[in-house]
Amino acid sequence: MLGLSALGTGHTAIALVAVLSGFAMSLRFGRIGTDLALGKIYIACTALACLTSLGIFMHGGFNVAHSLALITLVVLGIALAAGRHRDTSRAATYVETLGYSTTLFFHMIPALNETFTRIPVGAPLFTGPDDPALQRVFGFVFLTYLLGIGLQVRHIWRTPLQMRRTWLA
Repeated sequence: MLGLSALGTGHTAIALVAVLSGFAMSLRFGRIGTDLALGKIYIACTALACLTSLGIFMHGGFNVAHSLALITLVVLGIALAAGRHRDTSRAATYVETLGYSTTLFFHMIPALNETFTRIPVGAPLFTGPDDPALQRVFGFVFLTYLLGIGLQVRHIWRTPLQMRRTWLA
């Protein structure tokens, strides 16, 4: 399947579940959180996608993609820890929300690169991560990420303390 190993295929399937869950929660609730089952699915699949990516060496040895996986795991852990203090700390609410949004942004980097350097089969849209056209796509995704976290910060700022734990509803 598109030159993917068995591990690569499993990794891709897991990452797709994470990305779809993350976008579904972001669009529906304005954030990703552990308050709902979909948030737990996102976190578990993101962690598993990071771990499985560490076993993929399609482009040689340890590379930037492996580093991104490790950074994603660290940010995921920080967001999880902050989420435990969301009801008592506005700062924890910011850290949790922006942390999960950042991990979703991190998902998009390899997702776009790997997808569009393989599809359409035989005539991929981009030649690789250094392709100027793909770099412009990354720039657009980054601007979208900045807009999203700006909206999240504004929402947290306006949410009263007593509603912070339940603002998904």
